[in-house]
Amino acid sequence: MSTSADPLAALAALPGVTESVNAVRTAVDRVYGHRVMRRRSNEVTSEAALRGARGSAALAGADWALEEVRRRTDFGAEGEPRTVGAALRLTAEAGQLLSIWRQSPLRVLARLHLVAAGGAEGDERIGRPRQSGEPVDEPLIGSDLPLPDADEVAGRLDGLARLLLAGSEAPALVTAAVVHGELLALRPFVSRNGLVARTAERIVLVGSGLDPKSICPAEVGYAELGAASYMAALEGYASGTPEGMAVWIAHCGRAVELGVRESTAVCEALQRGAA
Repeated sequence: MSTSADPLAALAALPGVTESVNAVRTAVDRVYGHRVMRRRSNEVTSEAALRGARGSAALAGADWALEEVRRRTDFGAEGEPRTVGAALRLTAEAGQLLSIWRQSPLRVLARLHLVAAGGAEGDERIGRPRQSGEPVDEPLIGSDLPLPDADEVAGRLDGLARLLLAGSEAPALVTAAVVHGELLALRPFVSRNGLVARTAERIVLVGSGLDPKSICPAEVGYAELGAASYMAALEGYASGTPEGMAVWIAHCGRAVELGVRESTAVCEALQRGAA
């Protein structure tokens, strides 16, 4: 990452990033201007939350059909049900953490991990960054992406928090992409890092004012683009090169655009009386 006074703004100036930022802004403005949003925005928000949770869970290994997620009520069983339940809980929790995020991002991340790991009471590893020697269970991310040690994790988390608290002139997409990418690259917790990272991105997009009603679920886009594409873009982020960072930000932007497309379809369905 750049060492300029505003490294996030420096990333926004990378080739191709401006185009991604503008495309996202245009897409978001269009869905917010849909006539359904004037009367039924709460319904669109609820549906976007459900679809976003489904997409995030799919990337975490629980690729359930939307109607399966909608109808199920028991998410306590080990394996895929617990993953889907974690994604749903995180989506519900995200909106309640905006004010805390602005004051203490690390406190919010700890809370998100606690929520994601629901049912793991008594496990001292939950809700805190991993310590030296503690393994990480993150099936999507294989050995091709080096796992930083605990000291590096602590230092980079502190640096990320200071960067966020300092503020930036960078567009919301850039900040959200950096938060998402850094958490995935670090894998600061012993589990559920992907779910936490995507929720943190959602908090940034909502809190920045780009998507204040949370109707543009990037998680839908990531799932649609696929795990292989997601990991290839993440490797670009982890490389730290300008080209790699630009690829990751563009990938995040495309995911938001696809999330917008999903919510636009919801708006159209509501307008027709079919949803």
